[in-house]
Amino acid sequence: MQPTQGNNVKAVMAVSLETSGKSWKLAATDRQRERPTLFVGRASEARARLEETVERIDQLARKWGMPEDRQVVVIYEAGQEAFWIARALASRGIRALVVDPASIPVPRQARRAKTDRLDALLLLDCLLAWLAGQRGCMRVVHLPEPQAEMHRHLSRDRGLLQKEIGQHRDRIRKLLRTVGCWQELQGDVCAQLHAGELVCWDGQPIPQQLRQRLEREGARLQLAQQQFAALERGLLGQLPEPLRQRVAQLAQLKGVGWVGAMRLVLELYWRNFRNRQQVGSCVGLVAQPYDSGDSRVDQGISKQGNRRVRALLIEMAWMWLRYQPASAMAQWFTQRTAASAANKRGKRIAIVAVARRLAIALWRYLADGVVPQGAQLKKA
Repeated sequence: MQPTQGNNVKAVMAVSLETSGKSWKLAATDRQRERPTLFVGRASEARARLEETVERIDQLARKWGMPEDRQVVVIYEAGQEAFWIARALASRGIRALVVDPASIPVPRQARRAKTDRLDALLLLDCLLAWLAGQRGCMRVVHLPEPQAEMHRHLSRDRGLLQKEIGQHRDRIRKLLRTVGCWQELQGDVCAQLHAGELVCWDGQPIPQQLRQRLEREGARLQLAQQQFAALERGLLGQLPEPLRQRVAQLAQLKGVGWVGAMRLVLELYWRNFRNRQQVGSCVGLVAQPYDSGDSRVDQGISKQGNRRVRALLIEMAWMWLRYQPASAMAQWFTQRTAASAANKRGKRIAIVAVARRLAIALWRYLADGVVPQGAQLKKA
């Protein structure tokens, strides 16, 4: 017997989207039919494909005789499409859920069939379970505000440029090593080449082909350095005043620089956390035990969430030990690792715990103004 909707229950249409570059696979049901309806959107432009999807949803609602005040819930996986689909659907009165792909339960056979059609049906099953109240069947991603999402590009682009500069310098150094040139690179590499400062091991000039490659690599290095300098000069000025104040507040603590403070504010502390468990889970610094029968294994931290923030917090934890030795977290680390001073693995495990405590302490410092226990502020 097919389920029936009560008179006081609002009609709900469940829709799943399996997105890809060439097409979108859509699966929809009104929870009255045994089999969902499948549809493929093949429009070549993003706006046209979105309109095609919305039009198909309206056609199905009319075909199934659903009322005008129906609720449409669409689900799709977080990926390269980010959140623009969810925001576009919300502007049309359609609720959209963006889910973590790793949280979708899948069959555990060694070989399982995987197609866009099967993925769309699997997403639809998860959505139906979620609508029935089974919130643990998947993890819904929290949608950031559009401005908060755009502000992240500033810190991420800075980090990418910084990494690119290091890669160019390292590549130039290794190319010079092939001819026995061990000279340190100072300033403009192209200028050093033109001045004849970079020579082979026997004093002979750099071969023509290698010289041309070094000049091209040096030009890319110079461009990256110029872009990095221009971005860093106006970086904080592009942030709104409330964010600049939060960055300045974090940077008042010893061991926290303005770059790390800015990245934490833009990547992590834009969210409103309710408790410390949410802070630790958001950055993946919580334990993942494996306790089944007689088997009890410590799997380490979950490593879920924002990996950039997690790596930053580990680095900041080491700096915290150096510049805040009198703080409670630094003293806890010292006591915990005192018995195994030569055990590097024990220190690496303990520093992860310090990073989690630091994330929680900095959240409380920004939210309530509570200075971490024993921490010192920088002099004005």
